[in-house]
Amino acid sequence: MYKIQSTKVMKEIMGNYFLGMKDKSKKIAWCTSVGPAELLRSFGFEVHFPENHGALLGATRTAGDLIPESAKFGYSNDICSYLTADIGSYLKSETPLKEHYGLEGPPKPDLIVYNTNQCREVQDWFTYFGRELNVPVIGIYPPRHLDEVTDEIIEDVATQFRKMIPICEEVSGQKFDNDKFKATLKLSKEATDLWKKVLYTATNTPAPISFFDATIHMGPIVVLRGTQQAKDYYITLLKEMEENVEKGIGFLEKEKCRLYWDGMPIWGKLRSLSDLFVQNNTAIVASTYCNSWVFDAFDEENPFESSAKAYTEIFINRSEEAKQRLLTELIEKFRIDGVIFHDAKTCANNSNSRFGMPQRLTESIGIPTLIIEGDLCDLRFYSEGQSITKIETFIEQIESTKILSN
Repeated sequence: MYKIQSTKVMKEIMGNYFLGMKDKSKKIAWCTSVGPAELLRSFGFEVHFPENHGALLGATRTAGDLIPESAKFGYSNDICSYLTADIGSYLKSETPLKEHYGLEGPPKPDLIVYNTNQCREVQDWFTYFGRELNVPVIGIYPPRHLDEVTDEIIEDVATQFRKMIPICEEVSGQKFDNDKFKATLKLSKEATDLWKKVLYTATNTPAPISFFDATIHMGPIVVLRGTQQAKDYYITLLKEMEENVEKGIGFLEKEKCRLYWDGMPIWGKLRSLSDLFVQNNTAIVASTYCNSWVFDAFDEENPFESSAKAYTEIFINRSEEAKQRLLTELIEKFRIDGVIFHDAKTCANNSNSRFGMPQRLTESIGIPTLIIEGDLCDLRFYSEGQSITKIETFIEQIESTKILSN
């Protein structure tokens, strides 16, 4: 069975990250997953990402017991299940962090920062904890659904970044140091470049890393951006992936077809879905989700503007036209035979099948598409039997078309 050997290193790094939160002497900042972690780290904050905790609740299948707790508190089952699971976890005082790392829950923050580049839910989610824990909250509000990210937009968001400085200084007890910010951003840039190279090893056949592998190995680029640990890890992982490419080793010996996954992972079904595609000799080699932590715009010589650009031009914050262009580029680069769109019922912002995108892609480049319904954490929205039937039928249709075309 194919195994990525670097997984052991990754688990140790992630374990140390969580265990480091036990250190009461450190100031803690909460931050959205695609938010200004580098600026926070330049002030010496340890950074916790509530969305990462939400994904953990989904992956451990504990979210199903916790979401009803937030519903009792007035939160709809239709909104982000990261939010409802995380707040439910807090209300019920239950978390897998206790079993795995001996933590009673996420670390209490000294400062909470969110960026609405992803959705409005993060604002409601983070301000809830700000009120509950009596902690200052800072929000960044970039323009949304952009076709182009103009200089005027970048300057607007960069100004909002700069306005964070006084409260970061007050809470951290440290004066802003532009050299520290630049050094932190440089580490993020180096790590994200390495992560991109890791993902792009899957342009090869056989691919050495799948979408399902990547959702696990993206951990450090999500929670440890701006650290030497993240950079060092992706040096290790990239070396292994490139060696496997040279040896012709992939997670599938024979790829009958290559697919693209658009949208959120179904965290509670990662293993079963991975096994399903392997059994059907089908490689999911690229995804919108894992590419969301590729930040080409980072530039330590221009830290505020480049951070603003990187965090505003993310896929989820783009217009339908811009998204179609980006998807088309990735489909061509990874030699994709078909696209699976995951329509996550509590994550409209990261579900790209609701405004005709699948149909437009098929019309423009002839790519077959499939929509499956589910959710990131709430498995009540996912029908396993129906999804398996749809996926296997889709794969058979692609294989039949490829045989006929040959």
